[in-house]
Formats: sequence, C-alpha cells, structure tokens
Amino acid sequence: MCIELGYPDQRAERALLEGEDRRLLLKSLPQVLDPVRLIALQREVFKVFASGPLLDYIQALVTASRTSPLFTEGLSPRGAMALLQAARAWALLARRNHVVPEDVQAVWVPVANHRLRASQSSQRSGQRELATQLLATVAIP
Repeated sequence: MCIELGYPDQRAERALLEGEDRRLLLKSLPQVLDPVRLIALQREVFKVFASGPLLDYIQALVTASRTSPLFTEGLSPRGAMALLQAARAWALLARRNHVVPEDVQAVWVPVANHRLRASQSSQRSGQRELATQLLATVAIP
C-alpha cells in the first residue's frame, strides 16, 4: 500500500526540524502489540471469508484497470492478491468475518494507486483521481 500523509503544518514541521532524529525516538514509543499477537492477527486475516461474488468484483476491478484507456498498465495478479488481503484486513478491523464490497472500495486507492501507470492522455489528472474514477466505473455485484 502507498499511503500519503500530506505535509505537516508549520508548527509541526518546526518541531521536526528542532527535534531529535526520529529514528532514535522509536525506542521510546510504547509497544502496542507484541510480535506474537501481531503474527496471530496476520493469520486471522487469511480466515476472513471472501465470497465468489466478492472475488468477481475484485476481478472486475483488475480487468477494468488493465483495459481502461486511463492506464497503460493495470493491476498485476500480485496486486489483485494484495487488494484482497487488504480488504480482508479492513473487514477484520471492522470486526467482521467476511469481506463486503465497501472493504474493497476502502482500500482500493492505497493498494492500486502506485501500481497503475497512467496513459499519456490521462496524465494531466492526478493518479489518485484516476484510481478513484476507475473504481466508480465498476459495478458492485
């Protein structure tokens, strides 16, 4: 996934400039999950059910990315698998044991955005905007 955080405001940026090396500060961060729990959660993601129609939806998105004139390069099979796993993780975070189309939509741009290559004719639009446009063209089953 590629997640954009944007720029900090002036005050926060100044604190970054005046502060310590952020890599050194990592040691002082409190632990949120121990490695055993993190691995257990990663395994739980694989158990989240994705129905046939949901997989059809993912395949339709992938196919659209490959055939759309907006892009010269669409999602690869590995990108499709990443999309499914991210949607499963999103569903797990929502405390569900199954994936719904809204999970796929929620993770679509962060998963697909950096994997898609805009065509010459569509490069004037932002990459995120193009990914969002493509999402809107594929019907939910």
